[in-house]
Order: sequence, then C-alpha cells, then structure tokens
Amino acid sequence: MDATCVFKRIEKKYLLSEAQYDALLQRIGTHLEPDRYGRSTVLSLYLDTPDHRIIRSSMEAVDYKEKLRLRSYGTAGADSTVFLELKKKFGGVVYKRRAAMTLREAERYLQMGIKPFESQIMSELDWAMRLYGRPAGAMLIACEREAWFDEEYPDLRLTFDRNIRCRENELRLDRGSAGLRLLPEDTVLLEIKTAGAMPLWLADALDAEKILPGSFSKYGAAYMRTLEEKRRPVSTTEEGGKKHVVNF
Repeated sequence: MDATCVFKRIEKKYLLSEAQYDALLQRIGTHLEPDRYGRSTVLSLYLDTPDHRIIRSSMEAVDYKEKLRLRSYGTAGADSTVFLELKKKFGGVVYKRRAAMTLREAERYLQMGIKPFESQIMSELDWAMRLYGRPAGAMLIACEREAWFDEEYPDLRLTFDRNIRCRENELRLDRGSAGLRLLPEDTVLLEIKTAGAMPLWLADALDAEKILPGSFSKYGAAYMRTLEEKRRPVSTTEEGGKKHVVNF
C-alpha cells in the first residue's frame, strides 16, 4: 500500500456531451492507456463542519479553495484501502496530500482521532482536521470513472466521470454508491490533470471538437442542491414520485 502521496498539478474541467466524448476519444485514443484504476466507481465522503464551513468558504473564495475527503474505489469493506485527502487550490494550481489506510483505520481516526501511522503527510492532514474542529462526513458523492494516462507524458492524466450522484444520508463508504443525480444523464465531466502545459495533440483535439473549459464542483453542486431542496415546499410527488436515484 502506498501510505502517502503528494500531488501538485494544474486541473481543468470540461462538461461534454456523449457525442463530444465519442469524438474526442476517436482523436486521442491512440495516445491513452488506462491507469491503475481504469474503470471504477469512485466514492468520496466529503468532511465538513456542522455549519458547512469548508464548502461555504470554498465557494465564496476566489484565489484559495480547500476540501477534506475520504475516498474509495468501489464500495469499501473494513479492510479495503481508502484515502484520506486534503485538497487545496491556489492561483490555479492544485495541491493534494493523500494518505492510504484501511477503512477500519480511517473510521477510528475520524471518530477518535487515533492516527493509523506517523508521517509528515499524516501530520499535515491531522493539522487540517484539528483546524476545523475534527469535521465529520457531510456529503457522499459517487461517479463512474474512466481514468487514462499517456506513457510519453507521465504527469498527464484524464478522467471521464458519468452519473455523478450525491446523498446526505448513510455517510459511509461501505454503504454502496446510490444517490441523486447531479448532472443530466448524457453529460460527461472531463478533468485534465497535468504538471504543466498539456501536449499539443490534446490541445488540438479539444479545439477541433470545440470543447471549452468550464467550472463544476461536485461537492459545491451537491451542497447547493440540498439547500434548494430544503427551501422548497414539501410535495407528496416529484416527477411521478421519482427523484432520479441512481443505483450501482
């Protein structure tokens, strides 16, 4: 198990239609190889204070954003590897600190503050947790992800996320990935992650397909959705009694 990881990179997001996704993959597919996770269901448990201080600060900030989360690839079991992550964005550059541990160790740390091991990265994560008064699970977000890299550009990574969904209940990584859909069914979120400028072949492909960068925060969108639902009058039916719960 890789106990600690540090990332420093530029991340750009794009909202694609399925047609744009197909056209883009036709142009760049020969450059790409699936990464270690390939196709997977990504579950992210975002940690926050009772008054949602972290996400509110992130949404209000212009130059600096910060998030804490616990992530697994697939529904986790007690001994599955999960990742406690601190993600910061400053001046367009993303800095991430990540520590791997079992779900059992992560839950013991979140509930009792018992660190699974000692390391510089774990100390940084623990400092952030203490800064926010030991935040707890506030939102679970899941998606179906394809992850790719290019052997000639080892710092380049592309991820395509579909069926992005969220829930405010059962805030555990061992309770499956069902939730309410955040984007239209035919929308794909592309994230391009690189240590510097993207390769010319990728820039040319994006330009040819008229794919422009945008802004989309999964946790931010989920938080705003829950706020809107709480403000909305209660109704006995919604779209025939269905709220687009997606199960996987």
